Amino acid sequence: MKAVIVAAGYGSRFLPASKTVPKEMFPVLDRPAIDFILEELRESGIDDILFITSRRKRALEDYVDREVELEQVFESEGAAAKQRTIAVPPGRFFFLRQKQMLGTGQAIMLAEPFTGDDPFVVVFPDDLHVGEPPLTRQLIDTYERTGCSVLAVEHDPPHLERYGVVALAGDGLHITGIVEKPPPGTEPSRDISIGRYLYTPEIYRALRHRWERHEGGEFNYTEGVEDLAREGRVVICRMIGRRLDIGTPAGYLRSILEYASRDPELAAEIESFRAEG
Repeated sequence: MKAVIVAAGYGSRFLPASKTVPKEMFPVLDRPAIDFILEELRESGIDDILFITSRRKRALEDYVDREVELEQVFESEGAAAKQRTIAVPPGRFFFLRQKQMLGTGQAIMLAEPFTGDDPFVVVFPDDLHVGEPPLTRQLIDTYERTGCSVLAVEHDPPHLERYGVVALAGDGLHITGIVEKPPPGTEPSRDISIGRYLYTPEIYRALRHRWERHEGGEFNYTEGVEDLAREGRVVICRMIGRRLDIGTPAGYLRSILEYASRDPELAAEIESFRAEG
């Protein structure tokens, strides 16, 4: 199975920092956000990865390439531990630019020559996952049981009104639609769609059908998902583990604190800072 990482967006919530540093390269302590994604895919058995990027995202290509000068410096110093930190991530990486920001649906359609007639995973890097099994592996297992496209969902997070909330069929597994940012009290379920998807190649048919009738503005992937859902071809996978939401400054800060709290030394620093405040 292959994976597509959709990483062409502006990252406007993080300007001016994201003007020159792709949001996917923002550090979560000492690891860039994209490193969490690559580890998840690798541990799920995926080796072939396509990045959908834009002209501001060259740093992503550099990250999966060798850093020859540093390798030579660390080798001369005998610094094996430092050498390991800059090792090229395993896998085969491909890059394709979305030349116009026409939305996530159009970005996914660009991947068809790469994925062909096989199911594939789509990753939106705003959501990181920690825990076992890897989130992508959870999606693959669900697909193997159902043969359907799979949406990762988080159950009962705070502030449902900020997300796309899935509407479920009577079996509690298939979805019938997605309601974007429903007013409190109108939510069709307590499950929100998060940034992992496993699509069968049927998604391309659904997206092309919607694209032909699209009247301008951004073209969202949910339009194709809703068509497949009406055919009974989309199911959910309730996430096991923890989601780190780095899509907003507040979420990014919370993600750093949560990740740091897993290290006893850094957790002590956090407690010390709180005590001083």
